[in-house]
Amino acid sequence: MTATDHALELLRIAAAAADSKQADDLVALDVSGPLPLTDVFLLATGRNERNVVAIAGEIEDKLIENGAKPLRREGRAEGRWILLDFGDLVVHVFHEEDRMYYSLERLWKDCPVIPIDLPVHESAD
Repeated sequence: MTATDHALELLRIAAAAADSKQADDLVALDVSGPLPLTDVFLLATGRNERNVVAIAGEIEDKLIENGAKPLRREGRAEGRWILLDFGDLVVHVFHEEDRMYYSLERLWKDCPVIPIDLPVHESAD
């Protein structure tokens, strides 16, 4: 199995939103094989709790603006690991320490990595 076009479009929107809030280390995994309920995990890292909340908020706003329906949100109050479930796409926004501790990439290492194409930013020289 591979991720659906719909899941890949949600991924594109979510990754661009995360990038706009300076998320680090974006990784997308095709989890459609082992998980029947979702196609893609997007992992992102924020530098601190405030950044984690801002990243998750921007992702959620952009996905909703584009017609996606949120099914579940967890962890927003703590700002350490926020999970956003949009059905075909599940987003995990981590504080850097929690990302290393839980190491989802290692847990899902057998799943294919999906390349993420981000917009090119102009440098402010």
